[in-house]
Amino acid sequence: MTGIKTTGEKKLMLFSGRAHPELAEEVAHQLGVGLVPTKAFDFANGEIYVRFQESARGADCFLIQSHTAPINKWIMEQLIMIDALKRASARSITVIVPFYGYARQDKKHRGREPISARLIADLMKTAGADRILTVDLHTDQIQGFFDGPVDHLFALPILADYVGAKVDRSKLTIVSPDAGRVRVADRWCDRLDAPLAIVHKRRDKDVANQVTVHEVVGNVKGRVCVLVDDMIDTGGTICAAADALFAHGAEDVIVTATHGVLSGPAADRLKNSKVSEFVFTDTLPTPGELELDKIKVLSIAPTIARAVREVFEDGSVTSLFEEQ
Repeated sequence: MTGIKTTGEKKLMLFSGRAHPELAEEVAHQLGVGLVPTKAFDFANGEIYVRFQESARGADCFLIQSHTAPINKWIMEQLIMIDALKRASARSITVIVPFYGYARQDKKHRGREPISARLIADLMKTAGADRILTVDLHTDQIQGFFDGPVDHLFALPILADYVGAKVDRSKLTIVSPDAGRVRVADRWCDRLDAPLAIVHKRRDKDVANQVTVHEVVGNVKGRVCVLVDDMIDTGGTICAAADALFAHGAEDVIVTATHGVLSGPAADRLKNSKVSEFVFTDTLPTPGELELDKIKVLSIAPTIARAVREVFEDGSVTSLFEEQ
């Protein structure tokens, strides 16, 4: 007989960057594993140093890092960690990105613009990532930017079940804040058996986060409206949409979004809005100044942990949502 036979078992190891440690710890708890001890710090000039305190040789490694502010720093740290795992002879490297940075730059609107979402995927692949696991991409086409498996998770079951349990469904209307979210809003309608409305808007192509609401398509008078979106950044779009719904006679407005980016003037806009509740998941950390009674944060960790287990055990990630 030639060669050597081994009887070793597969080994799952979970690593985390410094961007959102609370989510990483909750995912580890759901999986029943500990986070691998990691030494990470910044040099005086801003360069990042990372070293893992345990051997990753031959292990199936899962690296979680959400692209929160300062976004470029945490993306760079994640790339460095991927490179470290590749050079540590990891068997496989799955990059968990609860919030995928630069996802809004997924196509060219005008000449001489980048497609930055594709660049992020290329950087991860070049660094050594074998697979990406992410939650509610801005557009589905981003899955095709990565040359390898992409597991696209959805927060809709968590958000919809929460809203459905606390409102009178006979008065419920699902509202898409723009034409691009209609497909997602349709899924909400199917799950909660509610009608659909759409807010028509126009965005100023030369001014970031500048939105003008034109009209509401659909009946919202006397209804409890649920505005559904993938992310809320400065809050301008969603608050303008809510104002339009109230102007058309809506009884109440609830806003749901997977990713609470909540940058710039978002804090003041959410505080001053007539919206009764904003519901997010914890794919991103919620800024301290936004710990308001009207903000509810739901945990995405159980969904991520179940997906990690399916990937590790060669199961089906799709089955997690076909059951819903």
